[in-house]
Amino acid sequence: MQKTIFVVDDSETNLSSAKEALKEHHRVMTMPSAEKMFALIDKRTPDLILLDIEMPVMDGFQALTQLKSQRKYADIPVIFLTSMTNADIEARGFQLGVIDFINKPFSAPVLLNRLKTHLETDETIRARTAELEHKTRQLQTLQNGILSVLAGMVEDRDKTTGNHILRTSEYLEILIEGMKVRGVYSEELDNLDTGLIVSSARLHDIGKISIPDAILNKPNRLTDAEFEIMKTHCTFGEHVIDKIAELTDDQEFLHYAKIFVKSHHEHWDGNGYPNGLEGHGIPLLGRIMSVVDVYDALTSERPYKKAMDQDQSMNIIMENAGTKFDPLITEVFWAVRASIKEVRA
Repeated sequence: MQKTIFVVDDSETNLSSAKEALKEHHRVMTMPSAEKMFALIDKRTPDLILLDIEMPVMDGFQALTQLKSQRKYADIPVIFLTSMTNADIEARGFQLGVIDFINKPFSAPVLLNRLKTHLETDETIRARTAELEHKTRQLQTLQNGILSVLAGMVEDRDKTTGNHILRTSEYLEILIEGMKVRGVYSEELDNLDTGLIVSSARLHDIGKISIPDAILNKPNRLTDAEFEIMKTHCTFGEHVIDKIAELTDDQEFLHYAKIFVKSHHEHWDGNGYPNGLEGHGIPLLGRIMSVVDVYDALTSERPYKKAMDQDQSMNIIMENAGTKFDPLITEVFWAVRASIKEVRA
């Protein structure tokens, strides 16, 4: 299959020479300036660009800098065509991302062979990169599958929470997106991967695997002593995440999971557990998770209580803004309540 080559040079002679040398082997498109190149590149993306350095208005260095600054063009191989050859020029070109220099005037065999080498190298790199990305996706799918099964096993043990993990994950995504739209804690959230966060949130109750069935599935309220045992699921869950981290390289996913595990029962006023953290001392993800976790508990039936309706549950969340919950997060929760209700329904 023919490759598309852009030749960018303000000399008509050089353009004609390059086209004549390459036309039998490649699809060649010539243009007399970098401005013309950028006008065309959105319509047809080249496989390689031969770029003159000495051009008026926008020279080769400026054009290369602009190409590399745009993600969709950054991977296009660029070779400088130049009659200027010295160490400083070469150093600057390679620093900006050029892959080679071809001196003018050039001969057809030299031009063809240099392009052949670079195009084959680029094709090999792209093929190997695609293969690596495919294998990485497979490993991520496997890892997420294993972790989903692990989270599901915890929920299967807890007979009282039916689909709690699924619902809280959906609530969490709605709330985070609502916060982003409204600029609430945007500096922290804009740098986070929402999909990864929501996925890792599935492990927030992983520590419940350590809680005896008699307490986990007790058909009435826990005694104070039993509740103290229940509270240990946060610290044990943190221990589980640390053990998983020793066996995997996906530290970002587990970092988020660990935050959820150890801080989703902390309260804004410092009266939560396991560490009695207060206000902004509680990690943001923990503050977000605490809202959706409590909301799901309020709207869910338990052996010792009936499920509250959604409006009553939402009012309780709002009444506890500034005590149990971060008041800014509860404001967003109220703003997105229609979407939350749809998920619960």
